[in-house]
Amino acid sequence: MSVPLRPPVPLLAALFLALALLLTGCTSGPAPAKAPVGAPGQGAAGPESDAAVRRASPEPEPSPAEIPGLGPQTRAEIPEEARQAFVVTGEGEDANRSSAVLYAREDPAEGWVAVAGPWDAHNGMKGWTDHHVAGDLRSPTGVYTLTDAGGRLPDPGALLPYDEHPRFAVDGVGFFGEPLEGSFDYVVAINYNRTEGVTPLDRTRPLGLERGGGIWIHVDHGGPTQGCVSIPEERMEELLRTLDPAMNPVIVMGDAESLGR
Repeated sequence: MSVPLRPPVPLLAALFLALALLLTGCTSGPAPAKAPVGAPGQGAAGPESDAAVRRASPEPEPSPAEIPGLGPQTRAEIPEEARQAFVVTGEGEDANRSSAVLYAREDPAEGWVAVAGPWDAHNGMKGWTDHHVAGDLRSPTGVYTLTDAGGRLPDPGALLPYDEHPRFAVDGVGFFGEPLEGSFDYVVAINYNRTEGVTPLDRTRPLGLERGGGIWIHVDHGGPTQGCVSIPEERMEELLRTLDPAMNPVIVMGDAESLGR
């Protein structure tokens, strides 16, 4: 008769070992290495990941506001300590009409803010120049400090030193026949070719008489000027009550193209 074949002993041992592994699982072996955070197939980046840190970075601070229409060269001429700027922008190099806006920067981090204007204004009969000379009938372009005021009428509440004097009286007619009376009822001296800290009536000319002088902001008489800037009387009163020596006011003046440099 035939005898049933039995598997060899080594084969039986291997079979028992495989059965034991199936019953106990793989916990007895070393744990698989953890995939790095953010690796492909591992889901969204966690809160400690580099990607999350980049997303949480604060937004950059906005730059302080600049005065519209002024180019880098003109902005660089405004003194760092100036916190008021009366900007007079001419319609063109040879035009005698312009627009005026008063800006202030109470908080340097926020920059310049328009606080008054725009107001209609006049400038020199023949427009603007980078090199003003006596009698050219052009207003000097540039940035100039404002430190002194005065006029024929009593002080309306000016913050700048104010000189009330009858010598501010004027008569005659302008270029288009308009009366000049009252033009100097209120004035603010523009510190072009003059000594700061004295009455606008002072005739000292540090650059020489040939470079002109007596350039003021004054009451508009309805026409172009010899070289000054003029604005309506009620605006002059407002300007005098607003320009503050503690804020180191300046005037920025010129035609639009020049100011944009």
